[in-house]
Amino acid sequence: MLLISLLVRDFRDFRGSKKVFSIGYGVLFVCLNTAISGKEVEDLAQGIIDWHKGLEPAGDTQVVFRDSAFANDIAKTNMTAILEQNGIKHVRSL
Repeated sequence: MLLISLLVRDFRDFRGSKKVFSIGYGVLFVCLNTAISGKEVEDLAQGIIDWHKGLEPAGDTQVVFRDSAFANDIAKTNMTAILEQNGIKHVRSL
C-alpha cells in the first residue's frame, strides 16, 4: 500500500475510510482496503462509477480489490454486478 501511495497521487477516500487509487486516468482502479462490508458495497461502487465517468478513460477499465476484504461472497458478487452493469467489465479480486 505504501508503494502505491508513493507512486500514485490520484486517489479518493469514499465513506471516509475506503481509499481507491486511479492509475492511468481511470484505466485501472485499485482498492486495497482490508474490510468492505455488504452495507458499503453500493456506495463504494457508485463512487468508483462516478469517478470513472468523470475521467473518461481511453481504454478498457479494470478494478482490482483485495479478495479478503469482502465480508462475504454476496458482497463481492454485488460489487462486481454493480460495476459491470455500469460499463466496467473487468473486475478482479486478488
